[in-house]
Amino acid sequence: MIDFRYHLVSIVAIFLALAVGIVMGTTLLSSPAIESALETAQLLRKSNNDYREQLAALQAREQGNDSFVGAEMAAIVRGQLAGEKVLLVAAPGSSGTLREQTEQVLAEAGATISGQITLTEKFVEPNQANFIDQLTSGLTSLTLPGTDPYKNAAALLAATLVTADDAQAGTENSATVGVLDGFEKAGLLTVDGTPAKRATLALVFAPEGLLTDESAQEQNGALVSLAAGLDAGAQGSALTGTITSTQPGGLIAALRGTSDAAAKVSSVDTLDMPAGRAVVVFALREQLSGRSGQYGIGADAAEFQPAASAATPSPTTSGS
Repeated sequence: MIDFRYHLVSIVAIFLALAVGIVMGTTLLSSPAIESALETAQLLRKSNNDYREQLAALQAREQGNDSFVGAEMAAIVRGQLAGEKVLLVAAPGSSGTLREQTEQVLAEAGATISGQITLTEKFVEPNQANFIDQLTSGLTSLTLPGTDPYKNAAALLAATLVTADDAQAGTENSATVGVLDGFEKAGLLTVDGTPAKRATLALVFAPEGLLTDESAQEQNGALVSLAAGLDAGAQGSALTGTITSTQPGGLIAALRGTSDAAAKVSSVDTLDMPAGRAVVVFALREQLSGRSGQYGIGADAAEFQPAASAATPSPTTSGS
């Protein structure tokens, strides 16, 4: 049985511990430790204020650069794509606003938009590969490159939408009549303008978001195959989007990670910047000379713009 003395000792111990705590706390509060903590807090506040001022200055600088480039865009790109016909390809989830802004810059560069195809989610769904293979085979008697459904579909669409021959630009391919209609009725894409009147260049717009599920590689692979197929059938092609697309799961990252495609198809990851839209023009013009590059500020970009971006504008083609 616990007696009174045990309780008394426990109570004394509690009060003793409390007294020691008070003494230690008072000693610490009056020691240099608190002064050091206050000094550190002041330094952190000053650093935060400095960073805010630096960020505000950088934002103002960027806004000024964007304003200047936007105002001078017509002069910057004038004549760079004179007489060229450009096909626009919108991947699922790409930005309509950025496409419209880019279309205006292409027009200022002297290009004509042949039309636009907008791919649906169904086009990139892995479980649609066999369906796309059967559809592609059934729509043409042309010799297809192999057994990969998306490479075959890309080759057929390229034959329908683009040409490397200036003399055939703006005309339809008699061997691919019904191809666009077949893909559209199958729910794989929609058509705006007259993309069947073949273009000499193709510009693919990447999705704004990232793919994170297990089928990401297959879906991005389907779009990379299309960009590469269009490049093979045209005088050149480019893929464009924002820096987000250079992160894992992004379409630009998938292209830049595919050595064969990246050696032929250019990419620009600054589409949301006025300067980036000018770089798209320069990248397409560079494609006309048989060269390609990866441009922007994201992962695996070689430089911000083509080295020859100030070169002589391309001449008007005979097929225009």
